[in-house]
Amino acid sequence: MCCAGRGAKEANLYTEIAEGIHSYGITGHRHVPEIEQGLAEAANSKVTVSFTPHLMPMSRGMQSSIYVELAPGASVEDLRQHLKVFYENEEFVVLGKEKEVPHTRHVRGSNYCIMNVFPDRITGRAIILSVIDNLVKGASGQALQNLNLMMGIPENTGLTYLPLFP
Repeated sequence: MCCAGRGAKEANLYTEIAEGIHSYGITGHRHVPEIEQGLAEAANSKVTVSFTPHLMPMSRGMQSSIYVELAPGASVEDLRQHLKVFYENEEFVVLGKEKEVPHTRHVRGSNYCIMNVFPDRITGRAIILSVIDNLVKGASGQALQNLNLMMGIPENTGLTYLPLFP
């Protein structure tokens, strides 16, 4: 099961979660600060997000739906351009084509993050959808990518293969 760790807890047993999805971390999740930090760097201003993760009975993969309030006068296309420029030299971050919805199966077993930006129905807001394989990009792949950079070797060393467990 994705995103809940491997600890033996009754709430995480297959019989308790099969055929359903539920939210957790509703009033505050541990990843909110890093999401806000990354978006603030891309937008060159303070960013506040609403983020509610959902537990799904799958072994790997995570989709984030992030709702952001745009700066006065900014558009969804402005945000998209900021993200495009910010990540243009990042091998493992892909900004999808306009209106293309990211799917976890597209990143399974990889160190990639695929994201896209959509207009919210509420004026002045945007929705960012992103997907990662949380067992690679969310943990070990991120660590290996950072080690590669620190050692001065190609950033993608050891990260372009497809060994899977589970």
